[in-house]
Amino acid sequence: MIVRMRERVVAACDGASKGNPGPAGWAWVVSDDAETPARWEAGPLGRATNNVAELTALERLLSAIDPALPLEIRMDSQYAMKAVTTWLPGWKRNGWKTSAGKPVANQELVVRIDELLDGRSVEFRYVAAHQVDGDPLNDFADRAASQAASAQEPAGSGLGSPEPPAAPAVSAAPRRKAAPRGQGGGSASPRTIKAKFPGRCGCGRSYAAGESIAKHTQGWGHPECRTAEA
Repeated sequence: MIVRMRERVVAACDGASKGNPGPAGWAWVVSDDAETPARWEAGPLGRATNNVAELTALERLLSAIDPALPLEIRMDSQYAMKAVTTWLPGWKRNGWKTSAGKPVANQELVVRIDELLDGRSVEFRYVAAHQVDGDPLNDFADRAASQAASAQEPAGSGLGSPEPPAAPAVSAAPRRKAAPRGQGGGSASPRTIKAKFPGRCGCGRSYAAGESIAKHTQGWGHPECRTAEA
């Protein structure tokens, strides 16, 4: 169903993959006049990567909004945003090849998004994920995508679904049983580095480029989630 709303639509979209690749899902949410979640939709993707999930979320959002309405899209995926705002023109000029001469990844999704963007007014806005007092629409989309990835079932306001559950609280850290493996001292913290690129922790929540991350048993993610594995 095409969403027809105010003179200007403010929305967010997000994707999630539990394993990258792994069970994946997508979600979008449209705000009301107070910029709080009003209408949303989420769905499963089976096994897919974070990038596929992020692009699918954007494609589903654009498909759901009346193309005649100006649209602001908030995203925490720099890959998906740059793919359609920065890299796409060059890919098209190069016959859908990268600057290195390789085929563009996820080309079918990018082509579809390009078609949906044609002739419409869309403003993309990057928002950092999981910040205190962060963007409520992005947070909602993130939680809905994570739930869809885990449950592998569709959900949304049109289906009468309840609001997706909140992410695990970081405040649970004081209940840690022990320090991470290989580190001495009951209060030791896992070794962290600054993320060069945005990604997603095994808990399902995203992290932004420049955020501190730690090595987990199955990849990189939030330091507090690494500690919880100990």
